[in-house]
Amino acid sequence: MAKKVIGLLTGGGDVPGLNPCMKSVVMSALENDYRVIGIRRGWAGLLHYNLDEHSTHDYYVKDLSLHDVHRIDRTGGTFLHTSRTNPQRVKPQDVPDFLKNSAYGKAIDDKGTMDYTDYIMKVLSHLGIDILVTIGGDDTLSYSVRLHKEGFPVVAIPKTMDNDVFGTDYCIGFSTAITRSVDFITNMRTSVGSHERIGVVELFGRNAGETSLIAGYLAYVDRVLIPEVPFNMERLAGYIMEDKRNNPSNYAILTISEGAIMEAGSIIESGEEDAYGHRKLGGIGEVVAEEIKRLTGQGIMYQQLGYLMRSGAPDSLDRMVAMSFGHLAIQLIQRNDFGKLTALHGGKYTTVPVEMVLSGKKVVDVKSFYDISTYKPFIKDFLGVPMFLS
Repeated sequence: MAKKVIGLLTGGGDVPGLNPCMKSVVMSALENDYRVIGIRRGWAGLLHYNLDEHSTHDYYVKDLSLHDVHRIDRTGGTFLHTSRTNPQRVKPQDVPDFLKNSAYGKAIDDKGTMDYTDYIMKVLSHLGIDILVTIGGDDTLSYSVRLHKEGFPVVAIPKTMDNDVFGTDYCIGFSTAITRSVDFITNMRTSVGSHERIGVVELFGRNAGETSLIAGYLAYVDRVLIPEVPFNMERLAGYIMEDKRNNPSNYAILTISEGAIMEAGSIIESGEEDAYGHRKLGGIGEVVAEEIKRLTGQGIMYQQLGYLMRSGAPDSLDRMVAMSFGHLAIQLIQRNDFGKLTALHGGKYTTVPVEMVLSGKKVVDVKSFYDISTYKPFIKDFLGVPMFLS
């Protein structure tokens, strides 16, 4: 009897922990007599796979052996590479040439945006893939939900440094991003303190402020700004000057999420929307730095950490969760328990229906963990609080 075939892909932003997760998937699958096919560039690998051009097979898909994954856990990122492609929402300029004017696409708006799910299903059938294991954030996993609804067996694994996939307490990549951020903030104190300035550190975090909240909390910064609470610029400037005066070294430092907004302001975005409707965030930290300088007359040091937060090898916690999620995914497949998202609830491994990633937005519990008047982390009662304050 032919072995069942598992397809494996990663999508969206890279995070530390993806490679250890994939290694555990492959090793566990091979030990249980499955065949594993790696798909390069996430959903783009299936969309750009040309059934009539064999070179695309060699480029986008690869049978994975123990040799292929032997060393991948020692580095960050994803050895299968990634993309932000959304096959159910492909802009005209992103349609592969061989699919233009084909019968596979369905127009979903008057701008020429196409849904190529029928083609994705045909490619999966052509490759003989029986089950997909998809590792991604809520955007990537939203298409896993679509395939599940189409009847294709899917097991999903949550990853995002923002820790904002709905349905799980923890996502691969979060711990390492916080660790990196705390280290950078701590090191930055050397320069900020030496020059007696105000430091502004901008962190990734689109709609959820958990990276800014937790990194700021652990690094003992003076103020923390998050997307969930619009801030008053004049009040912030007053607070940060007070912090500076109260510091024996005469400096102050704050963190700010890239998605934070001023009162009566708007989110700072640039560029065109991606396949999931997102424009590039970033720059609010620079705006705040300039405003603090204007209001206080103080020297400012602005640092946008950006991709450094999710670069490099994973820490021990991300390795633990990534490997456990990978093994759990194969155990679900062995039980024919599809349409599930691996998850952590209350510190224990579990699963939830994959549709849950679309059922809400995971944001900071402001009432429990944040003082909206002083812009500081504030935990009213630690009894029963989740480890990551999420």
